[in-house]
Amino acid sequence: MTMDETLDDTGFLRPAPPSAGAERLYAHDREAFGYVMNLSQAWAHQPDLHDDLFALVGRSADAAGLTFRQRGVLISALASTLGDPHCSLAWGTRLAGAAGADVAGEVLRGDDTGLEPAERALAAWARQLARDPNRTTAADVDALRTAGYDDGQIVAITAFVALRIAFSTVNDALGARPDRELAGAAPDAVRSAVTFGRPTAGA
Repeated sequence: MTMDETLDDTGFLRPAPPSAGAERLYAHDREAFGYVMNLSQAWAHQPDLHDDLFALVGRSADAAGLTFRQRGVLISALASTLGDPHCSLAWGTRLAGAAGADVAGEVLRGDDTGLEPAERALAAWARQLARDPNRTTAADVDALRTAGYDDGQIVAITAFVALRIAFSTVNDALGARPDRELAGAAPDAVRSAVTFGRPTAGA
């Protein structure tokens, strides 16, 4: 039997034991989305780690001065490069709301022509970090400076991307499948761009 044959919608883990932290994750999902996400059932084994990670993600975004649209560009670029379907669907949909579905679909496919120049620099940086952070160059950092980001912001942007890569890595490694509701809420241009990663639950 292969690992994929033991995979259910929520992944390779057994159900998390009941806890206040797990219920907090579930309650957040129900309030925000109307259902409990498959990946939250994995994080329910360590809800405090989830909360601490996202506290640092939020601090990094604030330190970088990132707008909602800029976060959408960064996460869509890094998640699609990693092959993470969860965050590609979720943040591709959010980017579609901020920049248009066609632009979001293009970013997920690696095409940044619909973005502003400063956003293109963010997308390129996010993809490079997701592919191989050891191959960044001074020219890559200079491109961020040219786009208007100072060195303090560049550190914060890099931390933001790295933390989101960590989140995607945990979700993907533990086998959680993208939620049917998540895929169903995505516009066609986003959904058709996400051809990678584990299949959508119920598909």
